Amino acid sequence: MNFTKGIALAIAFLAMTGVGQAQVTSKKSLTLDGARKVIAAAINESKKLNAPGGVIAVVDEGGNLMALERIDGTFAAGANISIGKARTAVMFKKPTKAFEDIIKNGRTPMIALNDFTPLQGGVPVLVDGEVIGGVGVSGAASAQQDEELAIAGANAAKEFTRSANVSFFEKGKVKDAFTKGAVLFDGSDKYMVHTSRREKAGMAEVHLKDADIIYVQEGAATLVTGGTVVDPKNIASDEVRGVQINGGETRQISQGDVIIVPAGTPHWFKEVPGPMTYYVVKAR
Repeated sequence: MNFTKGIALAIAFLAMTGVGQAQVTSKKSLTLDGARKVIAAAINESKKLNAPGGVIAVVDEGGNLMALERIDGTFAAGANISIGKARTAVMFKKPTKAFEDIIKNGRTPMIALNDFTPLQGGVPVLVDGEVIGGVGVSGAASAQQDEELAIAGANAAKEFTRSANVSFFEKGKVKDAFTKGAVLFDGSDKYMVHTSRREKAGMAEVHLKDADIIYVQEGAATLVTGGTVVDPKNIASDEVRGVQINGGETRQISQGDVIIVPAGTPHWFKEVPGPMTYYVVKAR
Protein backbone atom coordinates (compact mmCIF):
# COMPACT_ATOMS: atom_id res chain seq x y z
CA MET A 1 0.00 0.00 0.00
CA ASN A 2 1.48 3.32 -1.04
CA PHE A 3 1.67 6.32 1.30
CA THR A 4 -1.11 8.33 -0.42
CA LYS A 5 -3.57 5.45 -0.38
CA GLY A 6 -2.77 4.76 3.28
CA ILE A 7 -3.51 8.38 4.24
CA ALA A 8 -6.83 8.26 2.33
CA LEU A 9 -7.90 5.08 4.13
CA ALA A 10 -6.90 6.56 7.49
CA ILE A 11 -8.99 9.68 6.85
CA ALA A 12 -11.96 7.55 5.82
CA PHE A 13 -11.63 5.45 8.96
CA LEU A 14 -11.49 8.56 11.19
CA ALA A 15 -14.57 9.99 9.47
CA MET A 16 -16.49 6.72 10.05
CA THR A 17 -15.56 6.50 13.73
CA GLY A 18 -15.98 10.19 14.45
CA VAL A 19 -12.42 10.53 15.75
CA GLY A 20 -11.18 14.07 15.23
CA GLN A 21 -14.71 15.48 15.23
CA ALA A 22 -16.11 17.49 18.14
CA GLN A 23 -17.90 15.20 20.56
CA VAL A 24 -19.19 17.99 22.81
CA THR A 25 -20.29 21.57 22.32
CA SER A 26 -19.88 24.57 24.53
CA LYS A 27 -23.15 25.62 26.13
CA LYS A 28 -24.18 28.85 27.82
CA SER A 29 -25.91 28.56 31.18
CA LEU A 30 -27.99 30.97 33.19
CA THR A 31 -26.40 31.87 36.53
CA LEU A 32 -28.20 32.81 39.72
CA ASP A 33 -27.06 36.40 39.26
CA GLY A 34 -28.51 36.35 35.75
CA ALA A 35 -31.81 34.94 37.04
CA ARG A 36 -32.00 37.74 39.61
CA LYS A 37 -31.41 40.33 36.89
CA VAL A 38 -34.27 38.85 34.87
CA ILE A 39 -36.55 39.18 37.89
CA ALA A 40 -35.34 42.73 38.62
CA ALA A 41 -36.13 43.79 35.05
CA ALA A 42 -39.64 42.30 35.29
CA ILE A 43 -40.26 44.05 38.62
CA ASN A 44 -39.07 47.38 37.18
CA GLU A 45 -41.52 46.95 34.31
CA SER A 46 -44.32 46.15 36.76
CA LYS A 47 -43.64 49.46 38.52
CA LYS A 48 -43.76 51.35 35.22
CA LEU A 49 -47.09 49.72 34.37
CA ASN A 50 -48.46 50.07 37.93
CA ALA A 51 -49.15 46.34 37.92
CA PRO A 52 -51.24 45.29 40.94
CA GLY A 53 -49.12 42.23 41.67
CA GLY A 54 -47.43 39.25 40.12
CA VAL A 55 -45.11 36.32 40.73
CA ILE A 56 -41.97 36.12 38.58
CA ALA A 57 -40.27 32.74 38.24
CA VAL A 58 -37.04 31.96 36.41
CA VAL A 59 -35.93 28.45 35.43
CA ASP A 60 -32.73 27.16 33.81
CA GLU A 61 -32.52 25.43 30.41
CA GLY A 62 -33.68 22.17 32.02
CA GLY A 63 -36.76 23.73 33.57
CA ASN A 64 -35.35 23.74 37.11
CA LEU A 65 -36.44 26.64 39.30
CA MET A 66 -33.61 29.12 39.96
CA ALA A 67 -35.32 32.16 41.46
CA LEU A 68 -38.78 33.41 42.32
CA GLU A 69 -40.17 36.74 43.51
CA ARG A 70 -43.72 37.30 44.72
CA ILE A 71 -44.98 40.88 44.72
CA ASP A 72 -47.08 41.68 47.78
CA GLY A 73 -50.77 40.98 47.31
CA THR A 74 -50.42 38.36 44.58
CA PHE A 75 -52.71 35.33 44.96
CA ALA A 76 -51.10 32.23 46.43
CA ALA A 77 -51.43 29.99 43.38
CA GLY A 78 -49.47 32.49 41.30
CA ALA A 79 -46.17 30.89 42.27
CA ASN A 80 -46.97 27.44 40.83
CA ILE A 81 -48.55 28.95 37.72
CA SER A 82 -45.58 31.21 36.99
CA ILE A 83 -43.16 28.28 37.42
CA GLY A 84 -45.27 26.21 35.04
CA LYS A 85 -45.27 28.97 32.44
CA ALA A 86 -41.49 29.37 32.67
CA ARG A 87 -40.93 25.61 32.30
CA THR A 88 -43.29 25.35 29.35
CA ALA A 89 -41.56 28.25 27.58
CA VAL A 90 -38.10 26.76 28.02
CA MET A 91 -39.03 23.14 27.25
CA PHE A 92 -40.80 24.08 24.01
CA LYS A 93 -38.50 27.04 23.25
CA LYS A 94 -41.30 29.44 22.50
CA PRO A 95 -43.67 31.81 24.34
CA THR A 96 -46.57 30.09 26.08
CA LYS A 97 -49.07 32.37 24.35
CA ALA A 98 -48.51 30.28 21.22
CA PHE A 99 -49.94 27.21 22.97
CA GLU A 100 -52.84 29.10 24.50
CA ASP A 101 -53.78 30.28 21.00
CA ILE A 102 -53.43 26.75 19.56
CA ILE A 103 -55.76 25.33 22.22
CA LYS A 104 -58.26 28.16 21.71
CA ASN A 105 -58.30 27.24 18.05
CA GLY A 106 -59.42 23.71 18.85
CA ARG A 107 -56.36 21.56 19.50
CA THR A 108 -57.52 20.71 23.01
CA PRO A 109 -55.69 17.34 23.29
CA MET A 110 -52.53 19.33 24.01
CA ILE A 111 -53.71 19.99 27.56
CA ALA A 112 -53.05 16.31 28.33
CA LEU A 113 -49.29 16.84 28.13
CA ASN A 114 -47.43 16.47 31.42
CA ASP A 115 -45.90 19.54 33.10
CA PHE A 116 -47.56 21.76 30.52
CA THR A 117 -48.95 25.22 31.34
CA PRO A 118 -50.39 26.71 28.13
CA LEU A 119 -51.18 30.12 29.60
CA GLN A 120 -49.89 33.45 28.33
CA GLY A 121 -47.02 34.86 30.38
CA GLY A 122 -44.11 32.47 29.79
CA VAL A 123 -41.14 33.51 27.63
CA PRO A 124 -37.79 31.81 26.85
CA VAL A 125 -34.63 33.61 27.93
CA LEU A 126 -32.16 33.68 25.04
CA VAL A 127 -28.51 34.66 24.65
CA ASP A 128 -27.14 34.76 21.09
CA GLY A 129 -30.16 32.78 19.90
CA GLU A 130 -29.63 30.00 22.44
CA VAL A 131 -32.29 29.22 25.05
CA ILE A 132 -30.61 29.40 28.46
CA GLY A 133 -33.75 29.52 30.59
CA GLY A 134 -37.31 30.71 30.87
CA VAL A 135 -39.29 33.34 32.77
CA GLY A 136 -42.93 33.06 33.76
CA VAL A 137 -45.24 35.67 35.28
CA SER A 138 -48.65 35.20 36.85
CA GLY A 139 -50.93 37.51 38.80
CA ALA A 140 -50.54 40.85 37.03
CA ALA A 141 -53.56 42.86 35.85
CA SER A 142 -54.17 40.64 32.81
CA ALA A 143 -52.70 37.80 30.77
CA GLN A 144 -51.27 40.37 28.38
CA GLN A 145 -49.59 42.20 31.27
CA ASP A 146 -48.17 38.89 32.52
CA GLU A 147 -46.50 38.50 29.14
CA GLU A 148 -45.29 42.11 29.06
CA LEU A 149 -43.52 41.63 32.39
CA ALA A 150 -42.05 38.31 31.23
CA ILE A 151 -40.76 39.88 28.01
CA ALA A 152 -39.16 42.71 29.98
CA GLY A 153 -37.44 40.14 32.18
CA ALA A 154 -36.24 38.06 29.23
CA ASN A 155 -34.90 41.19 27.52
CA ALA A 156 -32.50 41.67 30.42
CA ALA A 157 -30.49 38.80 28.92
CA LYS A 158 -29.46 41.11 26.08
CA GLU A 159 -27.05 42.70 28.53
CA PHE A 160 -25.44 39.42 29.62
CA THR A 161 -22.94 39.19 26.78
CA ARG A 162 -22.15 42.86 26.54
CA SER A 163 -18.90 44.08 28.03
CA ALA A 164 -17.45 47.54 28.43
CA ASN A 165 -20.57 49.14 27.00
CA VAL A 166 -20.30 52.88 26.59
CA SER A 167 -23.50 54.85 27.06
CA PHE A 168 -23.59 58.28 25.44
CA PHE A 169 -26.29 60.91 25.89
CA GLU A 170 -26.00 63.95 23.67
CA LYS A 171 -26.57 67.33 25.28
CA GLY A 172 -30.01 67.87 23.76
CA LYS A 173 -31.34 64.68 25.34
CA VAL A 174 -29.76 65.57 28.68
CA LYS A 175 -31.28 69.05 28.57
CA ASP A 176 -34.73 67.60 27.86
CA ALA A 177 -34.32 65.13 30.73
CA PHE A 178 -33.63 67.97 33.15
CA THR A 179 -36.82 69.84 32.22
CA LYS A 180 -38.96 67.41 34.23
CA GLY A 181 -36.42 65.18 35.93
CA ALA A 182 -35.85 61.66 34.68
CA VAL A 183 -33.82 58.46 34.97
CA LEU A 184 -31.08 59.00 32.40
CA PHE A 185 -29.50 55.56 32.77
CA ASP A 186 -30.76 52.45 34.56
CA GLY A 187 -28.06 49.97 35.47
CA SER A 188 -30.61 47.88 37.41
CA ASP A 189 -29.04 46.51 40.59
CA LYS A 190 -25.62 48.21 40.15
CA TYR A 191 -26.12 51.92 39.58
CA MET A 192 -28.48 54.48 38.08
CA VAL A 193 -28.04 58.05 36.85
CA HIS A 194 -30.85 60.52 37.44
CA THR A 195 -31.20 63.96 35.88
CA SER A 196 -33.16 65.50 38.75
CA ARG A 197 -35.06 68.76 39.04
CA ARG A 198 -36.56 70.46 42.09
CA GLU A 199 -38.54 73.66 42.41
CA LYS A 200 -39.61 73.29 46.03
CA ALA A 201 -38.78 71.43 49.22
CA GLY A 202 -39.28 67.68 49.26
CA MET A 203 -39.93 64.91 51.74
CA ALA A 204 -37.29 63.38 53.95
CA GLU A 205 -35.82 60.31 52.26
CA VAL A 206 -33.88 57.22 53.23
CA HIS A 207 -32.53 54.80 50.61
CA LEU A 208 -31.68 51.66 52.55
CA LYS A 209 -29.52 50.12 49.81
CA ASP A 210 -28.53 53.01 47.53
CA ALA A 211 -25.91 55.66 48.12
CA ASP A 212 -26.70 59.01 46.45
CA ILE A 213 -23.83 60.85 44.77
CA ILE A 214 -25.21 64.32 44.06
CA TYR A 215 -23.71 66.93 41.72
CA VAL A 216 -25.49 70.29 41.56
CA GLN A 217 -25.69 71.55 38.00
CA GLU A 218 -27.74 74.71 38.56
CA GLY A 219 -29.49 76.40 41.47
CA ALA A 220 -29.15 75.94 45.21
CA ALA A 221 -30.85 74.30 48.18
CA THR A 222 -30.72 73.75 51.91
CA LEU A 223 -29.95 70.08 52.46
CA VAL A 224 -30.26 68.29 55.80
CA THR A 225 -28.47 64.96 56.27
CA GLY A 226 -28.56 62.54 59.19
CA GLY A 227 -30.88 63.02 62.14
CA THR A 228 -34.23 61.28 62.58
CA VAL A 229 -37.03 61.04 60.03
CA VAL A 230 -40.39 62.26 61.34
CA ASP A 231 -43.39 60.00 60.60
CA PRO A 232 -41.41 57.51 58.44
CA LYS A 233 -43.29 55.29 56.01
CA ASN A 234 -42.06 52.54 53.65
CA ILE A 235 -43.23 53.59 50.19
CA ALA A 236 -41.42 50.76 48.38
CA SER A 237 -38.86 48.05 48.99
CA ASP A 238 -35.87 49.63 50.77
CA GLU A 239 -37.34 53.15 50.41
CA VAL A 240 -38.54 55.30 53.32
CA ARG A 241 -40.18 58.73 53.26
CA GLY A 242 -41.13 61.14 56.05
CA VAL A 243 -42.43 64.68 56.51
CA GLN A 244 -39.12 66.15 57.73
CA ILE A 245 -35.93 65.47 59.71
CA ASN A 246 -35.27 66.27 63.34
CA GLY A 247 -31.65 67.08 64.08
CA GLY A 248 -29.04 66.22 61.52
CA GLU A 249 -26.56 68.50 59.75
CA THR A 250 -27.76 71.43 57.65
CA ARG A 251 -25.70 72.78 54.76
CA GLN A 252 -26.19 75.02 51.74
CA ILE A 253 -25.41 73.39 48.41
CA SER A 254 -25.15 75.18 45.08
CA GLN A 255 -23.84 74.95 41.53
CA GLY A 256 -20.72 72.81 41.26
CA ASP A 257 -21.03 71.20 44.70
CA VAL A 258 -20.83 67.43 45.15
CA ILE A 259 -22.20 65.57 48.16
CA ILE A 260 -22.25 61.83 48.84
CA VAL A 261 -25.07 60.47 50.99
CA PRO A 262 -24.34 56.88 52.10
CA ALA A 263 -27.05 54.22 51.97
CA GLY A 264 -29.32 54.34 55.02
CA THR A 265 -28.63 58.04 55.72
CA PRO A 266 -31.70 60.32 56.03
CA HIS A 267 -31.58 63.40 53.78
CA TRP A 268 -34.02 66.20 53.10
CA PHE A 269 -34.12 69.09 50.66
CA LYS A 270 -35.52 71.46 53.27
CA GLU A 271 -35.54 74.64 51.20
CA VAL A 272 -35.29 75.15 47.44
CA PRO A 273 -35.58 78.87 46.62
CA GLY A 274 -35.78 78.36 42.86
CA PRO A 275 -35.41 75.73 40.13
CA MET A 276 -32.52 73.42 40.88
CA THR A 277 -31.13 70.73 38.60
CA TYR A 278 -28.68 68.10 39.73
CA TYR A 279 -27.28 64.71 38.80
CA VAL A 280 -27.78 61.80 41.16
CA VAL A 281 -25.77 58.61 40.72
CA LYS A 282 -27.38 55.85 42.76
CA ALA A 283 -24.79 53.22 43.60
CA ARG A 284 -25.00 49.92 45.49
